[in-house]
Parts: sequence; C-alpha cells; structure tokens
Amino acid sequence: MSTDPYHSLLSHLANCTDSAEIEKLLSALLTDKEQHDIANRIRIFDLLDRGITQRDISEQLGVGIATVSRGARAMHSHDVSALLATHRERS
Repeated sequence: MSTDPYHSLLSHLANCTDSAEIEKLLSALLTDKEQHDIANRIRIFDLLDRGITQRDISEQLGVGIATVSRGARAMHSHDVSALLATHRERS
C-alpha cells in the first residue's frame, strides 16, 4: 500500500469490487455535501459532453454559473471526455 494519501485512496477505490463497496467507502470518507458536490461535478462533465450550455446546466442543477465554469475548465484541462464516452458505452 502506498504511503502517499491520494494514491492510497486510489488503491482502495480500485480494490472495490462493485458500486456498493465504492458507495460505502465514499460515505465513510466524505460528508453528504462533499458527495453531492462531487456528483454534481460529474453531472456537469456529462452535460457539457452532451453539448448542453453552461447556463442551462447552471439552471438545471441549481448551481452558480461559476461552478459550471470551474467544472468546464477542469474537464478540459484533464481531458475526461474519453472516460465519459467509455462510461456511456458501458451503461
């Protein structure tokens, strides 16, 4: 197991065998607000990837336009589009 906290987290998540285990781990690690914020970031990525405007996303999710803009910058700087496409193909 890695001594680096972030890589330790990644290792624990990778060792989860299903979504129920991931949910249990994240529930233990994150507050309800943190879980909600992360879920919203993923929703922002998905909606942006589908071509929804930032303003529409802001209204749909009930978050500020700045939150959506930060999500858009993160999505582009980390190039997660391929990961989103892979997830959609599996769904």
